[in-house]
Amino acid sequence: MGLIVQKFGGTSVANAERIQNVARIITDTYRQGNSVVAVLSAQGDTTDDLIEKAQEINPRASRREMDMLLSTGEQISCSLCAMAIEALGYPVVSLTGWQAGVQTNSSYSSAKIKKIRTERIQSELDRNHSIVIVTGFQGINKFDDITTLGRGGSDTSAVALAAALKADLCQIYTDVDGIYTADPRYVKGAKKLDEITFDEMLELASLGAQVLHNRSVEMAKKYQVNLEVLSSFTKKPGTKVKEVAKQMEKTQISGVAKDKNVARLALVNVEDKPGIAYKVFSLLGQKDINVDIILQSIGRGETQDISFTVKRSDADLAKELLEEHKASLGFDRIDVNKEVVKVSIVGAGMLENAGVAAKMFGALYDADININMISTSEIKVSVLLDESDANAAVQAIHDKFFAE
Repeated sequence: MGLIVQKFGGTSVANAERIQNVARIITDTYRQGNSVVAVLSAQGDTTDDLIEKAQEINPRASRREMDMLLSTGEQISCSLCAMAIEALGYPVVSLTGWQAGVQTNSSYSSAKIKKIRTERIQSELDRNHSIVIVTGFQGINKFDDITTLGRGGSDTSAVALAAALKADLCQIYTDVDGIYTADPRYVKGAKKLDEITFDEMLELASLGAQVLHNRSVEMAKKYQVNLEVLSSFTKKPGTKVKEVAKQMEKTQISGVAKDKNVARLALVNVEDKPGIAYKVFSLLGQKDINVDIILQSIGRGETQDISFTVKRSDADLAKELLEEHKASLGFDRIDVNKEVVKVSIVGAGMLENAGVAAKMFGALYDADININMISTSEIKVSVLLDESDANAAVQAIHDKFFAE
């Protein structure tokens, strides 16, 4: 017996049949003597449909009004799920984010949770012995405005509630039955992991793996939330995300990830003098443009080249911003390449095993794939490749590390 927080994504509640399946999962957990708080996303493509409706009315709608609109998707799925649980004969109450006490800052469409007042949820659990269904992805700010948490917000809502309520377990139900060594939809031989560390999961989430959002993993690590990823469509055990995890036999890495949301910018013939790199990246930072891989060439004469990657969606803004300061930065031109992809390996086992990066590069060499840029850390190695080589690269690297 304990308190379990369960989160169900959009595919898990996409239609009436799936909502009824979710209701059975929740009530089965409740019948085992557990208190249950369930966090739901909007059904299927509801959020995209709402965005499309907004575009028809006002393509430049304010973020506040967009949050007001988009929050309705989760309310629909939560109320329908509560009705399904009622039909099964169990006590249940559905709550919006603000009713559940989720308080955020005022960054509309990308709000951060400041704190959660748990009194209402705790009252429903203790006094009424109800199953509590909470809208994911949303909260309320100091102006009593509804806010949304941005991409992956329901994962973050669930982990935050688990932390605030001191839950015994937080289960993230998705359309896959756990964390895999690579995306099983595209990579032959991808293996499901029984366990993975917070740090490894955070890197994979940041590098393109879409099972968990990185903000939720950061929060789970910070508050030591027991986290499990599993499927709402099968009854198989999932993957546990924890501080220390067992490594698969004979492997030094936990997974291979691919990130398409990447563009490479190159400042050609930049003046080779102190302070130029500082000026470049300060300008980008002022516009909240995150830079990832950076490569600075050795000076030739009085110039050098500086190459770096940003999100593909930020590439045009970054180019425009740097062009505006061309005179002070002193470069000849900016080259932008949006037809690139970042492929990464992640694993805590790299720390104790020499030659992991060489093994990755060897796999790419054997597949005749050229590397454009390289970035490393204690638990990851990332390479920038031509987008056309992405799938072959992931398969080749995965085969090198995980083929039996």
